[in-house]
Amino acid sequence: TGAGVRVAILDSGLELDHPALHGRVVESVAVELDKDGEPRVVPDDHGDLFGHGTACGGIVLDLAPEAELVSVRVLGSDLRGKGPAFAAGLEWALEHGVKVANLSLSSKSEAMFGVFHELADAAYFRNVLLVCAANNVPGPSYPSLFSSVLSVAAHDEPDPWRFYYNPSPPVEFGAWGVDVP
Repeated sequence: TGAGVRVAILDSGLELDHPALHGRVVESVAVELDKDGEPRVVPDDHGDLFGHGTACGGIVLDLAPEAELVSVRVLGSDLRGKGPAFAAGLEWALEHGVKVANLSLSSKSEAMFGVFHELADAAYFRNVLLVCAANNVPGPSYPSLFSSVLSVAAHDEPDPWRFYYNPSPPVEFGAWGVDVP
């Protein structure tokens, strides 16, 4: 049921009053970059800038209806963000008691490899499950490639209960993720 589990949604934000979220959002923050490019975490009252985070939160609650959601907005209205903001958001989530972090994003930046590796290790040793999209892109993306991270990809078959397991790393599971209503 997800009872007692806090799930961070690192994404475009969560629309707090959306009916699919059933009032289960317990905290909402955003990561902003200052003029020097340094990230800072601030309370978020802008909601979801794109709709993607809310969709992810709704899917989480479909599977675990008693979970608590924590919104960590690291993406803008164009579903783009900066690696340092993503890393700061993940670090904040780890420090604030989440048990699962949904990362429907990844970074292809080689410069972020070490940072995300350290965060994936920190999550592992805190018993926090990171579920990260490989984003169906050619080439490596982080933190999806790290062995302690559950890496997922999308298929286009319109069946919400069709899951694929891939025994060969780096992507472990595939699920419907294209044109989902």
